[in-house]
Amino acid sequence: MPATRFMTLHRHILEGEKMHPEATGELSALLSQLGLAAKVISLEVNKAGLVDIIGFTGDSNVHGEQVKKLDIFAHEILIKAMDHGGHFCVMASEEEEDIIHIPKKHKIGKYVLLFDPLDGSSNIDANVSIGTIFTIYKRITPDGEPGTLKDCLQEGYRQVAAGYVIYGSSTMLVYTAGHGVYGFTLDPAFGEFLLSHDNIKIPANGRIYSLNEGNYLYWPQGLKNYIKHLQSNLYNGKPFQARYIGSMVADIHRTLLYGGIFIYPSDRRNEFGKLRLMYECNPMAFIVEAAGGRATNGNQRILDLKPESLHQRTPIYIGSPEDVLLVEKFLHENKSAE
Repeated sequence: MPATRFMTLHRHILEGEKMHPEATGELSALLSQLGLAAKVISLEVNKAGLVDIIGFTGDSNVHGEQVKKLDIFAHEILIKAMDHGGHFCVMASEEEEDIIHIPKKHKIGKYVLLFDPLDGSSNIDANVSIGTIFTIYKRITPDGEPGTLKDCLQEGYRQVAAGYVIYGSSTMLVYTAGHGVYGFTLDPAFGEFLLSHDNIKIPANGRIYSLNEGNYLYWPQGLKNYIKHLQSNLYNGKPFQARYIGSMVADIHRTLLYGGIFIYPSDRRNEFGKLRLMYECNPMAFIVEAAGGRATNGNQRILDLKPESLHQRTPIYIGSPEDVLLVEKFLHENKSAE
């Protein structure tokens, strides 16, 4: 049998730290804490279909405890797991309108955490893959003081680490610290994330395109032309394939592994698209670029966008570099012709 490399998430983070003599160990510690939070959320997600069977009724269980929606549960677990370690100065969540301050009783750190606690949570009842997305920045305000909104509103290229956890047939954590993308699958037998996808590289192009074609009527003409181009041509002698799950984590995960493109465009009803720059598009763009891919809003690199608000939305075209360049060509050609 071939030798198996036994590499846990924690060990991988520590070995990566050895490559940077200037590292203090803080980033390693907080990434490990995120892994712990992911295990807790995964356990709860896997019980979602049993809620009615094991005695929960309405808004409370048999013990009189409040039952909360899974996205709020995930939101609170991430805060509780991350607010006391002394690594962060401020946090922000897609579920919270304003920034989340670190309690005064805890040490203030130099990092900033932004997260979407449960992306695709509307699919829970259909047992479709959902996920958690997170990103980490270094603060830009003076050390020692509570973090501010300014610390959260940084361009995506300033990220120091980003990742996602996908809760599907197995639970998998994918992360990058800017140099390589690595995937870890949770082994339920002993509760550890083990390296299963080493140094992920997205293919230069792919056969799969992923977007909600039900919105075709409202798309810009350049995007309509691009999709018609795919439908009229072949990829290595075979037709292109449309795949759309409706959970960004799941669609991006497939795109990262198999190649192709994921699109959530602006349209006549949503001028700025529907996905959030800070919680979804920036971290996913950071991951995909680290794997050799490309991410744009159709006019500009996602990671170069200057955010103006916590919940700012943006169109996104992300995936294999050749596929993204091609859709950009169609968008620009149509805009020039208008």
